[in-house]
Amino acid sequence: MEFQCSSSATGSIAKLTSFAILLLFFFSCFTFTSTDAYDALDPTGNITIKWDVISWTPDGYVAVVTMYNFQQYRHIQAPGWSLGWTWAKKEVIWTMMGGQTIDQGDCSRFKGNVPHCCRKDPTVVDLLPGTPYNQQIANCCKGGVLNSWAQDPTGAASSFQVSVGAAGTSNKTVRLPKNFTLKAPGPGYTCGPAKIVRPTKFITQDKRRVTQALMTWNVTCTYSQFLAQKTPTCCVSLSSFYNDTIVNCPTCTCGCQNNKTDPGSCVDPNSPYLASAVSNPTKANMNTPLVQCTSHMCPIRVHWHVKLNYKEYWRVKVTITNFNYRMNYTLWNLVVQHPNFDNLTQIFSFNYKSLTPYAGLNDTAMLWGVKFYNDLLSQAGPLGNVQSELLFRKDISTFTFDKGWAFPRRIYFNGDNCVMPPPDSYPWLPNSSHRPMASVLSLAMTVLASFVFLFAYA
Repeated sequence: MEFQCSSSATGSIAKLTSFAILLLFFFSCFTFTSTDAYDALDPTGNITIKWDVISWTPDGYVAVVTMYNFQQYRHIQAPGWSLGWTWAKKEVIWTMMGGQTIDQGDCSRFKGNVPHCCRKDPTVVDLLPGTPYNQQIANCCKGGVLNSWAQDPTGAASSFQVSVGAAGTSNKTVRLPKNFTLKAPGPGYTCGPAKIVRPTKFITQDKRRVTQALMTWNVTCTYSQFLAQKTPTCCVSLSSFYNDTIVNCPTCTCGCQNNKTDPGSCVDPNSPYLASAVSNPTKANMNTPLVQCTSHMCPIRVHWHVKLNYKEYWRVKVTITNFNYRMNYTLWNLVVQHPNFDNLTQIFSFNYKSLTPYAGLNDTAMLWGVKFYNDLLSQAGPLGNVQSELLFRKDISTFTFDKGWAFPRRIYFNGDNCVMPPPDSYPWLPNSSHRPMASVLSLAMTVLASFVFLFAYA
């Protein structure tokens, strides 16, 4: 049998090839990772840096710089934040209170009084708790820890005072710093330019007098998980009482175990070298995770177990496990999106707050530990987990165990989106006759086969 390729057949193949490329491009969009800092569950979340000039000096000004964390559930934990910028002219920092620069720079041109910092691009860090009172100001000296707004609004601000020299001495001669950078303590935040705003007003403690800053400018910084780390930091596993299947985190979610090319990528909990690796980290890997060897290789795993079914209620058990031998997570929090949170009846051993990023939609909850009880998620080991149970009231019009409805739509740990298992792997009800195996790839192949058939008989 001989096949001859006619011009019409050639044109059909060309059309088919173009369509296949277009189809593959379309489906590849589903795996595209955005660098945008927009967060659907916290659309207005940001860190705002307010720079208030409170007095003029012979060669510059004194300013109070305050960082406000307006993010609902993302906080900055130890070793804390660091804030940098570039001076517009040849400014220097004479003195500071509540903070310090990490490098003084070259101050050799000064004789007599030597400035605190002469660098063109200073970087400031917070002072540690226990700093002498004569070096403190309000909202300082917390080691750079900045709580989230929903979890602890009183601890969501951090301040320091700076005396700037070789700068302007009026609103018309002062030049705003440029190129602001915020690390927490690693990358992830992108800061916009400084913008002059209406001067801040201050109320005295007796609330009988109002004073005003001489000049104020703001800088807004937003967070992007894609910029913060190359791989995810947490994953989600699922189970239920009505199915023996335990859906583990997807394999290689946060990296793959490779003992040949990267023998230090993880550690076995029974290894005799574990104690040495944890207690004696090198300077290069001190802040890098040392995770337990697992199939997913994630520092954090969140397990959602549908535990019990009552006539009018149903119960869920949530367990957070720390697989990182180098990290104690302080002030941790968990954000869960599920449609039944509008009927949450009781929660055990966790704090709870409803998050309503959009009016009329109450499907997102923020959970965190009880102070002095389980607000510290210890490093990997027997004590490296916290757990709680949630009791939901059933809404007859919407409640079902079918098609994975009982499992969360998304979960965040410390503000980072955790990787969920694929929906077709969820535990299904035992009375289901079969489980749908359709996926994006199979759908694409079906559509492609249909067009092959059409072109073949065109």
